[in-house]
Parts: sequence; structure tokens; C-alpha cells
Amino acid sequence: MSYFLAFCKSHRGLVFTQYQVLRSHRHLCDVSLVVDGHEFPAHKSLLACSSDYFNAMFKDYTKESRASVIHLKVITAAGLQSILDFIYTAWLSLSLKTLEDTLEAANYLQVVDAIPLCSKFLINSCDLENCCFVANIALKYYLVDALEEAEQFIKNNLWNLLQEDIEGTELVELNVKSMINLIKSDNIPKVNEQYLLSLVLKWLQYDRTRLLHANVFFENVRYGLLSLDTLRELYKQSEVPLTPSIKNIIIKAINYHSFPSKQPLLQDKYSTLRNQKGWILLVGGTANGELVENVLGFDVYSHKWRMVTNLKVKVQHHCTCVIGNFLYVIGGETTESTKSSSSSTCLLATNVVYRFDPRFNKWIQVSSMLEQRAQFSCCVVDNHIFVIGGRGNQQVTYSSVEVYDINRDAWTRSKDLPCKIHGQANAVHNNIIYISGGKLDGRVNSSKDVFSFNRLEGQWKKQAPMTIARFGHQMATVKDSIFTFLGIYEPFSDIESYDPMHNQWTRLRPMTFDRFCYGLVVVEQTVLFLGGKKWQDSREVATHNVVGYDAENDCWEEICSLAFPFCGLKCEILQMTDVNEANDINDKVHSQMK
Repeated sequence: MSYFLAFCKSHRGLVFTQYQVLRSHRHLCDVSLVVDGHEFPAHKSLLACSSDYFNAMFKDYTKESRASVIHLKVITAAGLQSILDFIYTAWLSLSLKTLEDTLEAANYLQVVDAIPLCSKFLINSCDLENCCFVANIALKYYLVDALEEAEQFIKNNLWNLLQEDIEGTELVELNVKSMINLIKSDNIPKVNEQYLLSLVLKWLQYDRTRLLHANVFFENVRYGLLSLDTLRELYKQSEVPLTPSIKNIIIKAINYHSFPSKQPLLQDKYSTLRNQKGWILLVGGTANGELVENVLGFDVYSHKWRMVTNLKVKVQHHCTCVIGNFLYVIGGETTESTKSSSSSTCLLATNVVYRFDPRFNKWIQVSSMLEQRAQFSCCVVDNHIFVIGGRGNQQVTYSSVEVYDINRDAWTRSKDLPCKIHGQANAVHNNIIYISGGKLDGRVNSSKDVFSFNRLEGQWKKQAPMTIARFGHQMATVKDSIFTFLGIYEPFSDIESYDPMHNQWTRLRPMTFDRFCYGLVVVEQTVLFLGGKKWQDSREVATHNVVGYDAENDCWEEICSLAFPFCGLKCEILQMTDVNEANDINDKVHSQMK
């Protein structure tokens, strides 16, 4: 005997439609729901199928199962109307004005299918005008997705919110949980710490009961990013009480500002930038035959450029390094040294050292080197800066090595090199310094020599020489290998790697782009070459392309181009935020919120 199972798509919809017709004519309605004097006829069977609340109410043993009129005193008439319409039609009418009534009714009556629709409506409605309202409603009714979206929107658009809402009237109404999540966040674009603190103080004072949460907020303020004047004002103010532990943190931050030269060694969560991102900084060198003053930032992932700051002194043949997310610009040749000279166009070596702080976009001058140096090498070991060899004025070549102690802001002499040398390169591997190549004092030809220095042993050791003599070249450490790249006037484009464990050099695939006087930086396992010079028609020509070397796969790739030909530059990676792009807005907001 054969049979088949058939399905009618329209039947369920037809049943809903007929139920709505019966309701509109009050036909076969066996219960009336009364709220605030408003009567809503309905069918117990459909209510029980759509709501756990009504399903429990209309059990055989309950008195409500026999009642024809039921009074609901908790929800509003508007909310019940919206939920009944949803039960009978599967359509939910929503607006920000009636949303809370609808959610209240859906939760109380346990019509669970309506709640995700309310959450989705909140997410889609979130904008600058109502994001705080959305967050508050989402928290009140446990709409996790909507709350997460609203809080993320507030973080991403806080600087816009402050601009649009100068008085902060909407922001101060934000719920406690969302405000705590905001101040804890690492990602708040374009708003610096001073304006976050102003918002927190205003929020706490808006409702004095919030002072119970003051400690949580103050524990998450980043005091190292606040100015000294702001810290002192905060410590003295009496409107918002501060616990002894918070006062101690503020005093620590005041001391942090009192010893600026030590700041790179005092980094902690209170001095870490929010919304920070690694930018490659292009420092010094020349463009179009002139020394470059602008320090540019480059995002290798988005190929985005930004202006970061201006050098205090234009330099070339200098060195740079980063400690504690502070940029040091050391020595080099500059025209600034010739102000008292009869020849203003002469470049002279300098011993001046400047340090840049991206937290406040500020330069300071720290202690100068003992010697004036150019074409030297520099590296960082155990938070100490080593400067090695180089040449001074009158073509003096050095074998001396100096060490900068950040804690004492002082330079001292270390163990001299075995020979006087300049134009060498260096790299650090496992806290051991390696230098290679360069030109020895009084010699014309470049060197293949390699030396290493262990700070604990205090001695320079000669290692296996490179296979190619190099001068004005660069070295880079990637994982457990040290790479040497092209220098000045090299006949080939060969590169090689050094294995410190086995004291052995290996020739690698030649560079497909001849290059010298370029900037070099390592991003993950890729070595980037920025700008530099190349040979073209027997002439030195500045270039503007950015080239990448994949150290793991030994291959080359052209990445993008600089805005203009750039050579003799130094490159470092510095963590920066985009807060400076919105400072004009922040200044206006801060003055209004005081």
C-alpha cells in the first residue's frame, strides 16, 4: 500500500491570518487582558502557544484558566498591544519611543521570539544621537549583542560624541557598566587621556551615588599620559574623593614627570597609549639635496602616511634607537654646528642627543655624547645605548665606544674597538653586539671583519669575516640569524646571513634592486628597505620605492613608493595613536567640560 506526505506552505500563514480576523471581530475570544483600563480581547489557546507565561497561567488547575478577564498590572498598554500584534501576525512594530514598553512586555510575558528582534532593531538604530540610550536599554534588558555593539560604537565615536555633545549631557547618563568598559578600553580613537579624565569626573559628579564606583574608574585612568598640571589639579580637587591608593598612583605619575630622562625605564600600564599602532618613522637624511626636517610615519599594512613631528636639528649620517617607546636621535652631521663658522654650508659632526615622546608629541635634549660622531653605529642592550666607532670632524676616526645610562642620564666609556673604524653596521643577537665592515683608519678599501661584544665579558672578539667587504651597509637580526645588506659602491647586489651559533656566513639570493643609503627596519620576518640611492647611467640617483625582503623564504618584493626620493634616512618602529589628529576638537571639548 503506497502513501505520501504532503505539505502546504500557506496553511500556517492562513491560520495566523484567520486568528487575527477573529480577534479583530472579537469572535471566539475567550479572555480579555486589561491594562490601565484598556481591554484587549484574545484567544487563550494562541496565547498559551506563544508565551510561556500564558502557558503556565492557563493550566487546568489555575483559576485564570476559567477567568474571562485578566488584569495585568506590571506592563503598559502600549507594550501589550505591540506583543499581542506580534503573537497574532509575527510582525513587531518598533520605534525608539515604544521600544522599552515592548521589551518590558516581551520579557514579562516571556514571548522570547520578540526579544532578538528588539535587539536587532537597537543595533541598527545606534547612532551619535542615541548610542548611550541604546547601551542603557540593552543593559537593562540583558541584550548582550546590542550592548556590545553600542559600547563599541561609543568607543569608536567618542571624539565625535564629545564634539556634538559639548555639555556631555548624554554621555553622563551612560550606565555604570558601559562607562567602566569605556575607561578600561585600550582602543579609543582620537581622544587623549586628559579629556577622558574630564568626562569621568563629570560623569561621577552627575549623580553622587556613582562615587561608590570612583575607585574602579581611577584605577583605569592612565596617569602617565596626563600633563603635570592636570595631575596636580586632580590631586588637589575635593569634588570627587580619592582613596590613598589612588593618591599614591597620582604621586607616582607626578614623579614620572619630574625625572623626564628616566621615563623610558618607568613604563607601565599607566603610561601606555590607548589605540596605539606601530608606525615606521623615517628620520633625517636628505631629499632633493637638502637635509630633511620632517619626521614621517608609514603604516606598512595600509600604506598610509602621516606627518609625525619635526626634528630639532636636521641631520645625516646619524643613528636612531627606541627604548620604552621613546625615539632617540643621536649625533650625525648637521649645519647647526656651524653657526659660528665662517662657512655656513659646511656639515660638522655633532654629539647632541634628542629624545621624542609620542605621548605628548614632545622633544627633549638629553646628555650629549662624549665625542662628536657621524657614520657610527648604535644599538640597545639591556636598556643601555651603545655608540660605536665612527668619525668626527677633521676626518678623525674613532675606536671608542660609549654607553648611555638612562637612569643617570650620563654617557660613559666602554671597551674600545680593536681598531679605528667608521661606516660599519651593527646588530644585536641574544644581547651580544655584532659589528661588520666599515673602513679602517687610513685605509681606502672596505673591510670584511666582524667583531662581537658581550657586555658581561667586556671584551671585543673577532668572528668569521663576511665573504664581501662592505661599507655604509646595514645589518638586521631576524629570529636567530643576522643579515648583512648592500653598502656603498658594492659591485654586486649579494646579501648574506650569519649564524651566531656556528660562526658561519651563508650567501643568499642577490637583491634585485641595487641600493645604498637606504632606511632599514624589520617588521615581523620581513626586512623593509625605504628609499636610498641607486646607480643609473653611471650616476647616483635617489629612489623612492619601498622594497621588502622575506627572510624566511629568501625572496624580494616591491611594496610601494615614498612620496618623494629619500636617502640617508634612519628608520624605527614607534607605537603611536591618532589622538593628535583630533586635538583641535579635544581642546574645545576640554574647555567646555571643565
